[in-house]
Amino acid sequence: MNEEKQQVFIGIDVSKKELEVALRPMGTRAVFSNDEDGISSLVDFVRSFSPVLVILEATGSLETGAVGALAAKRCPVVVVNPRQVRDFAKATGKLAKTDSIDAHVLAHFADAVRPEVRTLKDAETQNLDALNTRRRQIVEMLTAEKNRLLMAPSWTRKDIKSHIDWLEKCLHKVNKEMDKLLKKSPVWREKDNILQSTPGVGPVLSITLLADLPELGTLNGKQIAALVGVAPLNRDSGMFKGRRAIWGGRAGVRSILYMSAMSAIRFNPVIKVFYQRLRAAGKVHKVAVTACMRKLLVILNAMIRNGNCWNVACS
Repeated sequence: MNEEKQQVFIGIDVSKKELEVALRPMGTRAVFSNDEDGISSLVDFVRSFSPVLVILEATGSLETGAVGALAAKRCPVVVVNPRQVRDFAKATGKLAKTDSIDAHVLAHFADAVRPEVRTLKDAETQNLDALNTRRRQIVEMLTAEKNRLLMAPSWTRKDIKSHIDWLEKCLHKVNKEMDKLLKKSPVWREKDNILQSTPGVGPVLSITLLADLPELGTLNGKQIAALVGVAPLNRDSGMFKGRRAIWGGRAGVRSILYMSAMSAIRFNPVIKVFYQRLRAAGKVHKVAVTACMRKLLVILNAMIRNGNCWNVACS
């Protein structure tokens, strides 16, 4: 009788120069350069083992080349939150931290946790995501400079004003690029129209959802709320009954969703009534707003899934 084929799990620790690879359960390790030639060799190496899962940590952008190349060859690759992996390492007694150890921890994490493989962003969505991230950075710098201007002595005010003018030009340029990218895609245009038909939802939330939450419309309400991090989690132990709280998820999406929910509480009839009912039931403002964020997200998810604008969805 033939032996059952061994399941292989691969962890890849990413640094600026190198990709440290570990295979479980064999314990094999390999190192590749984090450049075009190294990534090409990495893909051939990974495919030769037909792995069940390949895990990398989100590093900002250093993992992008390897992830894209692996996904293009249909490898089951998943990018995970580094905090999850670090907590897993501590739970398994791995307190030391080197590239080799981290790669083996990632392979162990893949075997034990088996996170779901999701569709990765295509090139256009990655471009929109990069522009949206840059827009957020510029807005943060603008806010900081405008706050400094209020308290700045006269000899620095001219320099700060010049920087503000330059940042505003950069913001205008990024906004134009994002608008051009949206108009190029009929699918994005349709989704943008659906999202912005909702009272309280403007272009910033719409673009953030398109760029940072491509799963919108493909999951159910509970799943999309958990993915963003607006699903309350229990904090109970024995006789202790703690307050439920939101945790984890996609913080960038959540922060923009918060601002839209605040607007929706004023101008969206469904969210406004929902908020008032929660407050009348004794819920504190913060809890009520979080519930409104979740409800707004679930509504938008259903609208995208069904292809309905606000008036149709809520008629």
